[in-house]
Amino acid sequence: MEAKSERRDGVLVFFINGRLDAFGAQQLDEWIKGALHDDDKDLVLDLSGSTYLSSGGLRTFNILKKETKRRNGRFVLSAVGEYPKKVLDMAGFSTIFEIFPTTDAAIEDIKKKRKDPTLFNEIFYKKIEAEGVSLTIEPGWMTAPPVLRVTGDLNKLLHARLTNDDIKTRKFSEITYSLGLGALGADKNEAGSLLGEMITLYGSMVWLPTDGNNTPDFMTPLDADADVPVYTGFNVTLDGPFNEYLTLDTQKPEGVSVADIYRMILSGASERVRSYKGIVAVAIWGVLSGLASSGIKKAPVAGSGLPDGASIMDPAQAGIWMASDTGMSYKGDTLVSFGFGIDLAKAASGYPAERIADICSANGESKKAIALHNHGVVFRGIPYNPTLDLNSQVKKIVSEGTFVDMRHLLDSTRLKRAKIGVAYIQDIVKEQ
Repeated sequence: MEAKSERRDGVLVFFINGRLDAFGAQQLDEWIKGALHDDDKDLVLDLSGSTYLSSGGLRTFNILKKETKRRNGRFVLSAVGEYPKKVLDMAGFSTIFEIFPTTDAAIEDIKKKRKDPTLFNEIFYKKIEAEGVSLTIEPGWMTAPPVLRVTGDLNKLLHARLTNDDIKTRKFSEITYSLGLGALGADKNEAGSLLGEMITLYGSMVWLPTDGNNTPDFMTPLDADADVPVYTGFNVTLDGPFNEYLTLDTQKPEGVSVADIYRMILSGASERVRSYKGIVAVAIWGVLSGLASSGIKKAPVAGSGLPDGASIMDPAQAGIWMASDTGMSYKGDTLVSFGFGIDLAKAASGYPAERIADICSANGESKKAIALHNHGVVFRGIPYNPTLDLNSQVKKIVSEGTFVDMRHLLDSTRLKRAKIGVAYIQDIVKEQ
């Protein structure tokens, strides 16, 4: 059996050519599962090229109908031939599955009856549109001023001078949204040699050990107050609420980059938020168009071989210390990320220079208008629904979702849909 797929008006369509017997149905199930993106809801099976259908195919249809229902979408059949229609009638499934004479008719019916989950937001909340991208803005919370709390010394990290005294411990319960350099282990000695990119999301820690295996590890303790510490050489934590929630959508097939998302947020921040001072912390739950990433390859501890005065970010050292992948992987999968962005000109008048230096290296940033630092975790099989609460969904995803990968995000990482929380940072607090 053969099959090809395409997307029309947001509907995934599969054209089947061959026999839908037990083997063909198994193939179809695998193909569709591989093609479904996490924001797909509706599925049409065009059976014009299939002359045979058995119970194996019916079982697969049932599975696909349940999956689209889980996504609040529809599963329909189109162009059903004479023999497959007789099988559907005989098995009593003609009234269970929606059947249309043509695929065009099926898609038109789906479009006509499709509910727009963003309609309420578009009517009642502010909307920003630019070059095929829309951001719908709804208010968050102003209960407390958002603050970035910094643990560790960024300068020591960049110059590979971290010692055991510089490695701090944190409890899982203390870090809802944070990113930095960290590890898990029996003690500081073990953890220090493995320090790598880390992110914490609602009591879960995901990190990339610098053991040469390039495989992320994670832990989600049932008891967040349990005596299992997170070791960190550098960590930036958000204290306080998100002041805005944004819903991003785009018709651009290539999606929109993380850098452009930040530019849209920052460009109008002064008009929307009086307290805006040039730095925002951002959490994202979205669907990837492509992930571009980097990561530290060696733990930047004292004695790790970096020449005196050099930085791990120096061009001569970057190949030794940093790995990158610009291949735009994980298209259609779910991304949960946290990070921060700095409008360097605005922040220069909003915060002391030494506080900005606590979270942002001057190396190479002077030529940029904004500086970004974001880490993200990739999950698969998580239906995207922008009407859901961001924080509740992030908490659910990290505890129940199918974990795939974790990386430091390059600014070129692209998303096609996202729910975004934005905190307008009022202070940067350096922990001693």
